[in-house]
Amino acid sequence: MNIREFYVKDGEKPLDRLVPDGGFCRIFRKMAFIGDSLSSGEFESTDENGNLLYHDMYEYAWGAYLGRMCGSEVINFSMDAMTVSEYCETFAESRGYWDKSLAAQCYFIALGVNDVTKVLNGTVPAGSIDDVDLSDPENNKKTFAGYYAQIIGRYKKISPRAKFFLVMSPNEPDLPKDYRPFAEERRKIIKDIADAFENTYVIDLYKYAPDYDAEFKKKYFLGYHMTPSGYVLTAKYMASYVDFIIRQNPADFAEVQYIGTELHHKNAKEIKL
Repeated sequence: MNIREFYVKDGEKPLDRLVPDGGFCRIFRKMAFIGDSLSSGEFESTDENGNLLYHDMYEYAWGAYLGRMCGSEVINFSMDAMTVSEYCETFAESRGYWDKSLAAQCYFIALGVNDVTKVLNGTVPAGSIDDVDLSDPENNKKTFAGYYAQIIGRYKKISPRAKFFLVMSPNEPDLPKDYRPFAEERRKIIKDIADAFENTYVIDLYKYAPDYDAEFKKKYFLGYHMTPSGYVLTAKYMASYVDFIIRQNPADFAEVQYIGTELHHKNAKEIKL
């Protein structure tokens, strides 16, 4: 065995090493997923008249595959067409998703795709990190940035030591031209938010995952949503990316087992790989 295989190598990128078994992502025994249709395992079907029907099938969600890969408990807070404003204003409250009994060790947030319509029509401005009140998340301004950060802030109050992974969507070369400016702005907003919060990391699929181009969609999409294989592939991305983050920052994750408790170890910050 060569232990250096588990070190981050010079020049290594997050998805250079795809882990077959969840890798170090397995340290999380309870994971939560906050997202839209691509996080809820949505599929499309057609009725006898050719009309599209949509189905959230959570057992096929990439978070469910990730949970099974890691042998971890999974809570899925996702639904098709979800936006950050709807999540904060009505959805989470109506489903009881702010309940402390649902506290997790880590949260994956994969929102922003459906928000583009609200930003373009002016219903919810894009905003910036200046809209974020780190001491009181419910005091954030009603912008994409404010709502996105409110989700993190409110879950940090529920699970203060939890880790947060902010997922950026992969690049889509055929994205409508009027969508692209906000797609770029959204990346900056999410990075700024990650920098503002402790224990918060970016999963930048835009930069490191393959493009969702025509060839990719022929293999892994069925209509506007993924096939089961596409959701499995996404789970592999997430596991491998988190594994990379943990190997790169081992001291940050030395006390995952104590999340939700008051326990600490005085040498945790000294751990290195």
